[in-house]
Amino acid sequence: MSIQEAARRAQQATQEIITAMATAPRGVVVDSPPGAGKSTLVVRVAGELVGQGHRVMVIAQTNEQVDDLAGALARSLAHDSELRVGRLAAGTYATPQRLAVHANLIAAKTTGELDGCQVVASTAAKWATVKTDAPWPWAIVDEAYQMRSDLLLRVAGLFEKALFVGDPGQLDPFSTVESDRWLGLSWDPTRSAIAVMLAHNNDVPVRQLPVSWRLPASAAPVVSAAFYPFSPFDAATTDADRQLGFQTAAFGKTAIDETLDMAASSGWALHELPAGHKPRTDREAVAACAALAARLLRRGAVATSERGDAPVTADRIAIGSAHRDQVAAIRAELARLGCDDVIADTSNRLQGREFDVTIVLHPLSGRRDATAFHLEAGRLCVLASRHRHACIVVARRGIPELLDAHPSAEPMHLNVPVKFPDGWEAHQSLMSHLARHRIQAS
Repeated sequence: MSIQEAARRAQQATQEIITAMATAPRGVVVDSPPGAGKSTLVVRVAGELVGQGHRVMVIAQTNEQVDDLAGALARSLAHDSELRVGRLAAGTYATPQRLAVHANLIAAKTTGELDGCQVVASTAAKWATVKTDAPWPWAIVDEAYQMRSDLLLRVAGLFEKALFVGDPGQLDPFSTVESDRWLGLSWDPTRSAIAVMLAHNNDVPVRQLPVSWRLPASAAPVVSAAFYPFSPFDAATTDADRQLGFQTAAFGKTAIDETLDMAASSGWALHELPAGHKPRTDREAVAACAALAARLLRRGAVATSERGDAPVTADRIAIGSAHRDQVAAIRAELARLGCDDVIADTSNRLQGREFDVTIVLHPLSGRRDATAFHLEAGRLCVLASRHRHACIVVARRGIPELLDAHPSAEPMHLNVPVKFPDGWEAHQSLMSHLARHRIQAS
């Protein structure tokens, strides 16, 4: 599919969403695959609603997400000197420089100070403290699949209709308490806002964005098949649009260089270490992750895309893992190699971000068992869908055998919908693909 055709399909889907909003009694849900343009949709819809004379509240889940959206909204509405964007924040909030440059953006602690703003953005937690005499006509909820339903309940009285935008394949809302007491209840507070909202409002239409602008043609069908079996999507670009090359050739290749070359040529690579049961902070696996990033930088990787040619700098490389102690070990190894600027973090914190190349420490690498935490489909989906050019997976040999020895056997509960995709199947699907791009490290 050409970029022009992808743009046409995306535009058509956006127009269908706007049309559905005009007639929907309560709102619309939009399912978005990784990199499909959720933020672009939010900005476009907000502009449409403002043009119709509505005030719009925008709800996101983190301050970083709110800042990104507020900046994008301010740029989008800058053509009209009368339009203002409000950033509702806590008393300790300091306006970042990237927002301070927008003359049409106002940050304040209360909605009263933002009465002249046509669009006001804040976190769900902050909106939950707001009181209003008259509800807002529209709310746009970003990353709605990562919003807990109890937070939606606290803010639902603030608006009449809502556009819920989110990625159904990503991680569920995080809970630190036991949730057994709520199992089977339609208002389970640990379920996502969209899941509970749809359980009580079956007349709310669900639409889908059809293409991913982030994932390359080598990745979109793999991620779609493994994690989005009922809502497939395509890449917006072709193999010819995205290329990864190196300014320095590798002489006397090591397994590290072979892995990088495999990733550059195919978009995927499995850097497979010898089988073995290891602690979570497996020294060899941690060292391999950091060595791959360091070698990528030293060989002068260059990313060619529809945006042009650009060097793959340290901040365009991410190393993702499942646990914080693994992240700490990887960061220490990166510092030892002089690559402190390479991003290393957990899947939870990488969610929503985008890089040229990602390196993934597989959640099941070196394990004796396959727990529900490590089989979580959303965790692997986040790790495998952050890249624009290539994804490299570091793992010890034996993961398919581990999966075969631990078939999915989660208990079934009355009135609890079966979750798709199944984590066990998603892992098997991705490992089956990676087997064709394996480089064995001694």
